[in-house]
Amino acid sequence: MPRSLFKPALSAAWLRFFVSFLAVTATGASAAAQRPEASGASDSVTRADSLRYRYTATARLDSLKAEASREVDSRAKQIQEMVDQVFSYGELGFQEIETSKYLTGLLEQNGFRVERGVAGIPTAFVARWGSGKPVISLGSDIDGIPKAGQRPGTGYRNPILAGAPGHGEGHNSGMPLNIAAAIVVKNIMQREKLPGTLVLWPGVAEELMAGKAFLVRAGVFRDVDITLFTHVDNDFNVQWGQSANNALVSAIFKFAGSSSHAAGQPWNGKSALDAVMLMAQGWELRREHMQLAQRSHYVIPDGGDQPNVVPSTASIWFYFRERDHPRTLAMFEAAKKMAQGAAMMTETSVDTVMMVGSGWSAHFSRPVAEVVYRNMKKVGMPAWDANDQLLARGIQKQLKVADSGLSVRAPRLSGPVNEATRTGGGSDDIGDVSWSVPTINLRYPSNIPGLPGHNWANAISMATPIAHKGVVAGAKVQAMTMLDILLTPQIVADAWNYFSNEQTKTVKYVSFFAPTDMPATWLNADIMAEFRAEMKKYYYDARKYPTYLDQLGVKYPAVR
Repeated sequence: MPRSLFKPALSAAWLRFFVSFLAVTATGASAAAQRPEASGASDSVTRADSLRYRYTATARLDSLKAEASREVDSRAKQIQEMVDQVFSYGELGFQEIETSKYLTGLLEQNGFRVERGVAGIPTAFVARWGSGKPVISLGSDIDGIPKAGQRPGTGYRNPILAGAPGHGEGHNSGMPLNIAAAIVVKNIMQREKLPGTLVLWPGVAEELMAGKAFLVRAGVFRDVDITLFTHVDNDFNVQWGQSANNALVSAIFKFAGSSSHAAGQPWNGKSALDAVMLMAQGWELRREHMQLAQRSHYVIPDGGDQPNVVPSTASIWFYFRERDHPRTLAMFEAAKKMAQGAAMMTETSVDTVMMVGSGWSAHFSRPVAEVVYRNMKKVGMPAWDANDQLLARGIQKQLKVADSGLSVRAPRLSGPVNEATRTGGGSDDIGDVSWSVPTINLRYPSNIPGLPGHNWANAISMATPIAHKGVVAGAKVQAMTMLDILLTPQIVADAWNYFSNEQTKTVKYVSFFAPTDMPATWLNADIMAEFRAEMKKYYYDARKYPTYLDQLGVKYPAVR
């Protein structure tokens, strides 16, 4: 079309619209990036005036909840020490040895009975206090991220130990939150002679999606009435119904061939690495035909020993993600066929296919989520100060994302994901628990908006006043919700009615794992063996230093 046919005014208007569209899109992308676990989050946000479940508060309940809030505040120093201590360990999944030892020690000191080595996992434990119903379980993850070690309070890349793991998702904060809330509620239960049982457990190896299904199989939740899970975020939010998270299968495919001199007699070798590369290439070609919600990624943990030896063994490790159990299992079955094809083409063999992790897409309890939401509104967001906002804006500028600082928006309750527009995203094996017992996931504000997730940047706030304030706020919500459940039996009844007659009416939980599958507790052992001795030099010593920032000599906040 000749340029003379364009009207300048129309072109300018179109340009303004296009620029505005890009700005809105970029803002939305940044907002989504701050919450990688919930990528593709719910499109249905439930208004406060549309709550289905309403419970009559009593003067006694209101008084006890106010007391619990004050008691959590009085434990702010203990919370800071717990958060900082676990942060300093920075241990990877299945290797959370120091973390587990520290947390179980705290629980035993406060009267909890601790069972260690649960479900065949050395770092898993279950701590119990009390007796009778209701049984309330509290869980949160404790593992770190490879190469995510970071000096907290510094708004730029500044590792404590180069190459070492660290809490690049903030999993150092959730169990301290639960422990603080549980101790406060335990003390109230003792004085008020309230029946009930508190059960605390850690999410071991969540980043590997390799722990919670085994806890379910071991019967940890068999007598539980409600599970209150917690996860770090950058604001207060809770969801009911089908989550946006994908289900997942994590599997390692190992190929076997035969070695030879790679230059002298390559014709006598059968390269297992060739099979790995063919499988990877085959999967790449398959991507064109995948549904929008499907996600898959892989690494090659074993590609041979050295270039002059044809690799006799090689392996490739996949994560397969889809919306539900059947679709995810179908991806896994397709991959197994592809592995056999790659072996045939290279005259090698598929030595083993090992499922090392799995998780269902979660479905959360509406009655319990609505109770949590009301308590989030009562507690409100933490009061960030100028230093907190300076750190947040400092790292946001470093990463070239919107420098909006810390979130101050009101707590949110969201409903089920819109299946018509669902496009998949991250995963969390809390899904297996949620299909076994009424469950919610309280997401509390201890991190900074706009960060990439699973990254050193997400560790920056996690041993600073930002995390400490967020955990205090989250512990208040957790404690208040526990008191609601203890003193309002109808909540448990409604939760199980929803679970039985709505959530699981047509869908029944079946683990991805076979009965013979065992936890892959050897994962990450080599990485921790490489770094643990040096990391120990940086463990937090609360007897000598008020905070971990003081121990590291960080002048909060350190920004550029």
